Amino acid sequence: MKSLPYIAALTTALTSPAFADGFDEAGLLARAKTEPALTVYDSTGKIREQAAAFAKAYGLQATGTKAKAPQIIKIVSGEAKAGNVQADVVILSDLPAATAQLIKPGYVTSYVPEDMVGKIDARYQSPLVVSNAPVVWAYNTGLNQSCPVDNIWALTDPEWKGHVSMPDPQAKAMYTDWFNQLAMHYDAQVAAAYEAHYGKPLKTGFASATEAFVAALAANQPLLTNSDSDVAAAVGAPDTTENFIGIMSTAKFRENENGMKLGICASMSPMVGLFYPSFMLTMTRTDSPAAAKLFTHYMLTEAGWAPQAVDGKMSTNRENAVPADEPSGVAGYADKMLNYDTATSGDDWVARQDWQDLWALARAGQLGQ
Repeated sequence: MKSLPYIAALTTALTSPAFADGFDEAGLLARAKTEPALTVYDSTGKIREQAAAFAKAYGLQATGTKAKAPQIIKIVSGEAKAGNVQADVVILSDLPAATAQLIKPGYVTSYVPEDMVGKIDARYQSPLVVSNAPVVWAYNTGLNQSCPVDNIWALTDPEWKGHVSMPDPQAKAMYTDWFNQLAMHYDAQVAAAYEAHYGKPLKTGFASATEAFVAALAANQPLLTNSDSDVAAAVGAPDTTENFIGIMSTAKFRENENGMKLGICASMSPMVGLFYPSFMLTMTRTDSPAAAKLFTHYMLTEAGWAPQAVDGKMSTNRENAVPADEPSGVAGYADKMLNYDTATSGDDWVARQDWQDLWALARAGQLGQ
């Protein structure tokens, strides 16, 4: 338990030079040594390794805790409301929920180290995005010399009925966010892909080409799973005789070392996949503000980010390259990936239920085209 009283912690957080000055590693470290141990939450178990490495590098105490995004939000918002803040830094991939439930109420603060400002694109700085996680269309390399489809609309055709695998959009909000991002920012590309595939312009009663695509995909009865691991198993199992196309995190490509047969659908139009970003945020009322700033800086360095870079997650610090031995090879297709527009994450949050309803109705055969 943190030992500082709530009012003292609040005063320290709002007035301490740790939130007012530029990046000064020595000065921050001196202050951090007087602060309570740092607590960091992330949805990957690798945060334990990263927090331990940070603590060793600086001679501080830090604990990394793995939890799913909804659990993290529930914990830290509850602590903030109760005036008993225990967490210090949170890394969250659910941007719409984080924006609505943590940023807008003022429970968290975004900090970009001064020496990182010129290394991170402006669109990733307010609030700070620490990384972009690639999610890609994939196929079985044991059954095919190359991806058997080159257009997302092909996945709505009868020959692929029941043979597209993906996490259930009604359980994993990242996919409804993806639908909304497509509709808001890439709908023209979705419409153009339709015309390229079918040789005629899209005519639909839906409000957008994206809605038409989502409805058609749902109606084609994709194999829905609870996790990316299950998608990877359906698509890339070495002993399968059935062709599946799936969309999954590039982290699953490391299973190729154990016999999995996963390859990126490099020619897929209008996108090979999408980047899903993660915020790195500091609790506004943390009683370890200097340590939080040091940790934020550490996670933006090559050494700090390395444990997650091996999964293909791309640091927003342009100087941190994806390792050459990253198993999916996604770095070679970065220009064919869709970027997430963090400025409209609030729209994604509002639209989630609408996309879930559209998906459910189409999957049940209750919508036309």
